[in-house]
Amino acid sequence: MRHSILVTYAVKVKIDMYLLWLRVAAILYAAASVAVFPAVLYGLIRWRKTCVHLGGLAFFFHFVSVVEMLVQAHRWMPVGVREVESLLGLAVAGAFFLVWWLYDAISLGIFALPATFFLVLVPALGPDRYMFPSAGVRNSWLVAHIIALLMAYVALCFSMLASVLYLIQERRIKSKPKPGQDSWWAPFDWLPALDTLERIAHATLEFGFPCMTVGLVIGSVLAQETPLGAAYFLDPKIIAAFVSWAVYVVLLLVRRSAGIRGRKAAYLSGAVFLVVVSVWAANLISHVHRYGPQ
Repeated sequence: MRHSILVTYAVKVKIDMYLLWLRVAAILYAAASVAVFPAVLYGLIRWRKTCVHLGGLAFFFHFVSVVEMLVQAHRWMPVGVREVESLLGLAVAGAFFLVWWLYDAISLGIFALPATFFLVLVPALGPDRYMFPSAGVRNSWLVAHIIALLMAYVALCFSMLASVLYLIQERRIKSKPKPGQDSWWAPFDWLPALDTLERIAHATLEFGFPCMTVGLVIGSVLAQETPLGAAYFLDPKIIAAFVSWAVYVVLLLVRRSAGIRGRKAAYLSGAVFLVVVSVWAANLISHVHRYGPQ
């Protein structure tokens, strides 16, 4: 009896150890994902070094976790969704660091590091379905999820509005109305300068991105308590939500790296707004994207 208890305790410690390393890796991946955006979008050397160091440590702990997990299971092939997700995340991170080492292309990290974090997040919660300590804690996370996404949508609305006003102001300036002369553009004399409108559109876009990211992260955790479990992520509307996040990243990257400004930037902002709003509207009618009674 005592021997069986000791064996059970030893197995539990082993499980806790590989989960511990995986959770450390998830935290480091999250920090590297934050650092990669100023490193790529603004070309900041300090953030670039921070991103590489944090991502490298995350990859190391992730590798240790995967090895311990497979050795403990006495096999070298993953079994189950969470093991596959962890191994896939390791492959994505490994491919990114190989490309970075060969070509110094850290810009790929703007996709690879967040993708790895999302892949690792669910397995790091544990081998079983994650359960919140109480209904109050779950409701608090649900409120945070909703608020984060609403703030992202509000920021996108402001960005879209600023972009539309930019196009109107641009047409108004090109029409060259004479002072004191009645013109169709007279009601728009109150519009700010083009540079101000462009800065508003870009600033609101940058504000909305972390809000959307936080909303998706919290939603991924909340999804683990639903009866659907990992199948939740097979819903086309959920996949579309992550695709809209990727489109958002592309917009920020293109605006910054290609130096797109003016009318083209306004059209890009409008395109992203339409994509995200379409995904939001689709989620409203989804039979899977619900956190209430199924």
